[in-house]
Amino acid sequence: MTIHDASGPRLAELAASLDVQFEKLDLAGRLALASTLGRAVFTTSLGIEDQVITAAIGLDRLDIEVATLETGRLFPETLALIDETEDRFGVEIRRFMPEKADVDAYAAQYGLNGFYESVEARHACCHVRKLKPLARALDGAVVWVTGLRRSQSGNRASTPFAEYDAERGLLKVNPLADWSLEQINAYVEQQAVPTNPLHKRGYPSIGCEPCTRAIKPGEPERAGRWWWENDEKRECGLHVPEAAAASANSTSL
Repeated sequence: MTIHDASGPRLAELAASLDVQFEKLDLAGRLALASTLGRAVFTTSLGIEDQVITAAIGLDRLDIEVATLETGRLFPETLALIDETEDRFGVEIRRFMPEKADVDAYAAQYGLNGFYESVEARHACCHVRKLKPLARALDGAVVWVTGLRRSQSGNRASTPFAEYDAERGLLKVNPLADWSLEQINAYVEQQAVPTNPLHKRGYPSIGCEPCTRAIKPGEPERAGRWWWENDEKRECGLHVPEAAAASANSTSL
């Protein structure tokens, strides 16, 4: 039986085993092991932690595809960083964009910036611009590599190194789960990793331009994401089930 044929319980067992193995490995070792499990796709937002993973993939020439969700609302600095990163590490970053028909339908129902008006509208926008393109990016993948870290937010404090993503039927690998921001910055300096200039302007977590602000001193790293919502567990649905993310947000309104 191959991983492609494995059932959900079998993949969950494998994820639990990998979680233990990854704890004993460094970043290069974790990524190298992930690359042996089957077709692996790393989705990058071009944030500083994601840049570390892209650098490790490129420097070690690992068989891991790199993809990004080009939502149509990204900062110009983020778009420029895609090309710079490709040139620096010799990797191709595949761009996955929303379908025009989906964007038009969203705008017709909610307005182009309707995400400010309700959590429902914001999740609908994330669905069109992120979740549907993500599904295309991960189509046929066995392993999904992410840049999730435990210290990013309270909602991510228990992030494992490896887990079974039942919603998508694949293994999800988080090789930086135990890394601190200090470790991230040290790697960036050591390897001369290009980063988004917005980080130095108070944006530790960068998403779509209309939905991201600089944070204030003492705020959590992700406080600038969807800042107009009240719930501290704000997510777009990429890393939690979409229905659960919407339900968690709606309880705070």
